[in-house]
Amino acid sequence: MSDTFVANLNFRLEKYQSGYRFTKGEFIPITSKEEIDEIDESITRTISLEQINNHLKTSISHFSNRENPDYRNSIKESISAVEATCCFISGEENVTLGKTLAKLEKSIELHGAMKSAFSALYGWTSDAGGIRHALTSDDIEVKFEDAKFMLVCCSAFINYLLEKKRIST
Repeated sequence: MSDTFVANLNFRLEKYQSGYRFTKGEFIPITSKEEIDEIDESITRTISLEQINNHLKTSISHFSNRENPDYRNSIKESISAVEATCCFISGEENVTLGKTLAKLEKSIELHGAMKSAFSALYGWTSDAGGIRHALTSDDIEVKFEDAKFMLVCCSAFINYLLEKKRIST
């Protein structure tokens, strides 16, 4: 599909106040141009980083499935994309997000508050409602707004980390 066609399609979707936009071959229920830009940028920046790119695309696929959206797995894939990005930048493999964030705090001057924020988000996906673990009777219902927040936030953080790495090398 041409860029012009996609731009015209998204213009019409926005003009008629559709809750969807078209990006990377999928209709995504997002309304803000800035949100779409962050997601698009993260997909584009990670094309050569297959593991990260696959997590992002899988998150989008789970999120945008109109018949049976899977918000729980969209969140899991979003935070996994962040974890894969941190592993890539730190040069570590098969380590947790917390360990790589600690390394990035020094190597790319990641502010401690940013490290803490993403550690807390990772904790939420690990602890709350079986998002990253087996389902239990105490699970929370994961909703559209939860998955949307994580997809956009994780995409933006990936873009931020990759830019910090570029600047620091």
